Amino acid sequence: MFDNVCKFLAETFPADLAQWLLGEPIPLTELSPSELSLEPIRADSLILLKSEGVILHLEFQTQPDPTIPFRMLDYWVRVYRRFPECSMQQVVIYLRESSSDLVYQTQLEIAQTRHQFQVIRLWEESVDTFINVPGLLPFAVLAQTGDRQKLLEQVAASTAILAGLVLEKVLIKRLLRQEIMQKC
Repeated sequence: MFDNVCKFLAETFPADLAQWLLGEPIPLTELSPSELSLEPIRADSLILLKSEGVILHLEFQTQPDPTIPFRMLDYWVRVYRRFPECSMQQVVIYLRESSSDLVYQTQLEIAQTRHQFQVIRLWEESVDTFINVPGLLPFAVLAQTGDRQKLLEQVAASTAILAGLVLEKVLIKRLLRQEIMQKC
C-alpha cells in the first residue's frame, strides 16, 4: 500500500521530488525496472526516474532492511550497465521512525568495493520542506512536527477547500471519508 502511494507521487510529481532531492526541478520520466533485469528485480519499492544525463533512484522503506546497501549497489550496477552516460543519485527514504542503526547506513563496503547512497529519515526532516509543495505534501505528516494530528487536519482541510473549486462538497466529504476508512 505504501509503495503504491509513493510510486504514484513519484510518477505524478517528479519535478517536486527532483527539486527536493536534486536541488532543481528537472523534468523526470519513469524508467521501467524491467529495462535493467538480468534476473527478476524486486520492483515493489524501486522507483527510477530519468532525465537528460541523470537518473534518480528512490527506495521508500517503512522498516529497516539489512539488504538495502547491497540492493543499492546491485541497482547502481544495473543502471550503469544500461545507461553509462548518466549520473545516478540513489536515495533511501525511511517513512516510519526507527531507532535501528540500519536507517543510518549510507554505504556498502565489501573488500575493495565501496558504494555510497543517500538516506533520508522523514521524521528528522522539517515539515516546511513538504508543506508548500503539492507533490511532497503527503509526506508532511511524517516529518518533524509537534502535532501530527493538527497537521493532518490542516492538510485534509486544505485539500477539501481546494477540491471545492471543482467538486461538490458532498462528494468531497464522501471521498475523503471513504479513503480514510479504506486505509485504516
